[in-house]
Amino acid sequence: MPSVSKAPQWDVHRLPRAEGRSVLVTGGNAGIGYFVAEQLAGAGATVVLGSRDAAKAEAAIASIGSRVHGAKVTYVPMDLADPASLEASVDALGLDRLDAVVHNAGVALDHPPRRETRAGHELMFATNHLGHFALTHYLTPLLAATPGSRIVTTGSFAAKSERLDPDDLQSTHDYRPKRAYARSKLAQMLFAVELDRRLRAAGSTTTSVLVHPGGALDALTPARPPLHARTTGERLRHLPLGLVVQGKEAAAWPAVRAVLDPSVRGGQMWSPRQFGLRGAPRVEPLWNHLTDPTTAARLWAASRDLTGIDPRPAPPTSSSGGVAVARPLP
Repeated sequence: MPSVSKAPQWDVHRLPRAEGRSVLVTGGNAGIGYFVAEQLAGAGATVVLGSRDAAKAEAAIASIGSRVHGAKVTYVPMDLADPASLEASVDALGLDRLDAVVHNAGVALDHPPRRETRAGHELMFATNHLGHFALTHYLTPLLAATPGSRIVTTGSFAAKSERLDPDDLQSTHDYRPKRAYARSKLAQMLFAVELDRRLRAAGSTTTSVLVHPGGALDALTPARPPLHARTTGERLRHLPLGLVVQGKEAAAWPAVRAVLDPSVRGGQMWSPRQFGLRGAPRVEPLWNHLTDPTTAARLWAASRDLTGIDPRPAPPTSSSGGVAVARPLP
């Protein structure tokens, strides 16, 4: 009987080395994105933080540098609520290749009224979904130039019980902030799955991987002053919740594994092991509503129409030997 080889067990505290790899993390200056960046930098990767706020990005870089000897971390100005600005952000990276992008940045509003971007799009849908949809388009040449590159999209457990309304993607008719947020994250997740289908159909070596962080609380998150501070009282009060959810350091583990683990495959979803809420990352079957190609195709078409951009997978190189360049739709 032939022996069956097992992949080595993943240890979130002993990551494989990643020297020579470059990773862009959107929203890497705070929250879960910060810990994704810190852990990747600790593995030796060159990390670029995509951030709207230069001061917060610089504070995050200083914090990572104080914990990771020789950390290679920079930032690039990036406003996902303004897709038209993202081409300039990608140009500012100054890279000719990119091993991975972690689509992590997001905005969550708790109270009405409904807010719109300058382009007239609902703010959460625009930032969480449309911005990453457009960013993927502009990153295509860098990703195509890097065999085995990965696009890692951060969804949310909140999307599990939601369904998209293709006729009201931007919550124009019935705006409820928490539902609009969950639907914007569901749109991100559907995009990630549909993107994987299109990448495979195009024969691309780039893969699209979906992750969700489970339940993440500030009170269970290790302090990173001045970015994040917590009192002993706060930690002790929320300690019982650690049986159900986790801090943002642990919530970063699925995205970090999706970037670094050679066994990860396109189209997979990685989430915390225990009920999808806490624990080490594991691969989880896609939720049923994420496997609906009709809804995903309608979302893609609507996103293309709203942004004027279509993130078509590109081959690794053009026929002339240069990097294939994607362009916006006319």
